[in-house]
Amino acid sequence: MSALDDKTVVKDYFNATGFDRWRRIYGDGEVNKVQLDIRNGHQRTIDTVIGWLEADGNVSELSICDAGCGVGSLSIPLAEAGATVFGSDISEKMVEEARERAQQALKDPSKLTLAVQDLESLSGKYHTVICLDVLIHYPQEKAAEMIAHLASLAQSRIIISFAPKTLCLTILKKIGELFPGPSKTTRAYQHREADIIALLEKEGFSIQRTSMTSTRFYFSRILEATR
Repeated sequence: MSALDDKTVVKDYFNATGFDRWRRIYGDGEVNKVQLDIRNGHQRTIDTVIGWLEADGNVSELSICDAGCGVGSLSIPLAEAGATVFGSDISEKMVEEARERAQQALKDPSKLTLAVQDLESLSGKYHTVICLDVLIHYPQEKAAEMIAHLASLAQSRIIISFAPKTLCLTILKKIGELFPGPSKTTRAYQHREADIIALLEKEGFSIQRTSMTSTRFYFSRILEATR
């Protein structure tokens, strides 16, 4: 499958069956045990990133690009904390849901701008660029292009997460592929941490903080890199 095909599949998936599935996961309603595990894992990743930013003590001074914002799980709390946030997603339905959640949550809606855009078309300059749980949908060559583009938008910092490529996770992924179903997601790509770090260093960034979120069904390596 080509990179272009992956992009089309991701867009179509998150505007159809995927939207309903992930809206439930990212919400607070009743879900099954697997979805609950993924919800908790994703929230831990969000909490880790917010914790990093809050520890620096300057969230309200930051301009942030949340590339692949989904339903606003990260964009909204960052805007609540006073950051100026631009959130984008390839899925129109995801952005619509994020807007609805933002209207209910934000006292100052001017702090958050949301747009339907694919990652490659993003422009502008931001103090911090964040891209969480997006690279899992794309192969290595496409990930390299995405990271290079995200780096061009970041003035000081980039925070990125990905599914790490390890022997254990590769085996689990192969087992999961044996059980397709109607709610099956897009194909999941793993990435070697050394490759991601090399791509960031090529763009002039150095790693500052790292973290790993690991549950039964959710695995996400988080890297913070600065210029």
